[in-house]
Amino acid sequence: MVTSVELFIPLDEIDEVVTAGSRGKSVSTAADADDGSAPAEEDGAPVPQNSRLLREAEKTLGRASGSLGAIRVVRRSLDARKGRPIGYRLRCLVGATDADLIAEGPAPADAPRWPSGKPTPRVVIVGSGPAGLWAALRLSAAGVLPTILERGRAVQPRRADLARLTRGTLDPDSNYCFGEGGAGTFSDGKLYTRSKDRAAVAGVLRDLARFGAPPDVEIDARPHVGSNRLPKVLTNLRHHLAAVGVSYFFESEATGLRVDSGRVRAVLLRGGGEVEADVVILAVGHSARSVYEWALRAGVALERKAIAIGVRIEHPQPLIDEIQYGRAAGHPLLPPALYELAATGGGRGVYSFCMCPGGWIVPAATELDGVVVNGMSLSKRDSRFANAGLVAAIDASDFGPAAAGPLAGVEFQRAIERAAFAAGGGAFRAPGQRLADFMADRASATVADSSYRPGVTPARLSAVLPPPVAKALREGLAQIGARMSRFLHPDATLIGVETRTSAPVRLLRDPGTLMSPSCEGLYPAGEGAGYAGGIVSAAIDGARIADQIIARG
Repeated sequence: MVTSVELFIPLDEIDEVVTAGSRGKSVSTAADADDGSAPAEEDGAPVPQNSRLLREAEKTLGRASGSLGAIRVVRRSLDARKGRPIGYRLRCLVGATDADLIAEGPAPADAPRWPSGKPTPRVVIVGSGPAGLWAALRLSAAGVLPTILERGRAVQPRRADLARLTRGTLDPDSNYCFGEGGAGTFSDGKLYTRSKDRAAVAGVLRDLARFGAPPDVEIDARPHVGSNRLPKVLTNLRHHLAAVGVSYFFESEATGLRVDSGRVRAVLLRGGGEVEADVVILAVGHSARSVYEWALRAGVALERKAIAIGVRIEHPQPLIDEIQYGRAAGHPLLPPALYELAATGGGRGVYSFCMCPGGWIVPAATELDGVVVNGMSLSKRDSRFANAGLVAAIDASDFGPAAAGPLAGVEFQRAIERAAFAAGGGAFRAPGQRLADFMADRASATVADSSYRPGVTPARLSAVLPPPVAKALREGLAQIGARMSRFLHPDATLIGVETRTSAPVRLLRDPGTLMSPSCEGLYPAGEGAGYAGGIVSAAIDGARIADQIIARG
């Protein structure tokens, strides 16, 4: 008989680091697939040895010593709440033998299949981010082999373009937003999601582990891959899809649709040519402004969507560790500390976004005259800096009058990004300001050392941000400082601007069929269409659309 048990292991009682990737039968994760993909590197949160966990489980359940012979950790989270011992909370399955736990594992879901004897549709997926890739994964498993069009480059040549961007040279088609895997590839690889569909979440995490992510992503409360590992995962996924017959075309930008009698017939390409299609999944990212423009011209139904805008805030990581861990800061078994903050200012919500412990601030611009910043971290999170977006909520009405149209949010973002480019002095240097100077609304003569490359130029951010946003951030930071005084540290720096938190547009779709009401066969998907926010939720949305396409077969 298999039983679930909740355990708490204080940090000072953990005597050996064992990871999901190396623990074998000692402490296993959910099912690992062996498909020849590259093995994950072995790191992760520490847990005690198997024997220690078994004894703790027996004690918690009131069982006799030695009565349990097998244990599997299925959920793990760090508990560092103030006033409590720091340690790891584990949810485990226990049984008499390993065979008991194997029998208890989830049965693999039956993959949907395209109806036998019916011709498969020509499916074109625009975008190779999570929504597009998981749509392709689900479709190909059903026997439908799509074509993937990606405006940017594959992950390896994309790396060289990112290196040039840190030196001030942008390729508008291959950067932190455009290229294989989308914006998430080189911007941290966080897998935390607020999705309530736990089975779908588990499925995406299982896929990621199958293609090379650390097995720990299946059990961690806040799973994280890291920008150094995601390229390997994407390469393995591409090889798998190509092996089953999915076609990839990089450096192939979609510039429109050919529509006949209200139904999509082809995707038009930059430079001429087209790819014929019965079904098009528009799985672009939140920065696909050219797609929004041609979709609007083509009569595709879309609307404004609320976003959030602000800056990146950067601190020394040891300071954040001290704030969050107290006297335990620096313990070798503790990861770099993170935080989640929320306040109000100027009648708006103000909150931290995409916090990157041990991370870097990176240039996320896609246009030659605009500066955009984002955050990322590698798997080990070993930078000496911590950064997070600090943003204020922006309602769609803030974009201007209705007459400005559904793309007014794009122009709202663009104006701020151009102001940041001017304030930074060009070459994608970002405007920055010491936190204390921002709070006092005075210019900074210098800024603290920063992880951001191409570099930071001292500037007054209130002259870059819209006045309501600057006011909201200032008031929100004051509230945060009242609760966490050391957060308002002399070495803290604000770096602008963070404008691409989500898409300022939603491409409408029928809630049942998930198809655009404007064009038969067109399926808006993922973050760029306004239906997801992050790697996992975008992947889930792409898979849902694939299931709808198969169901309509």
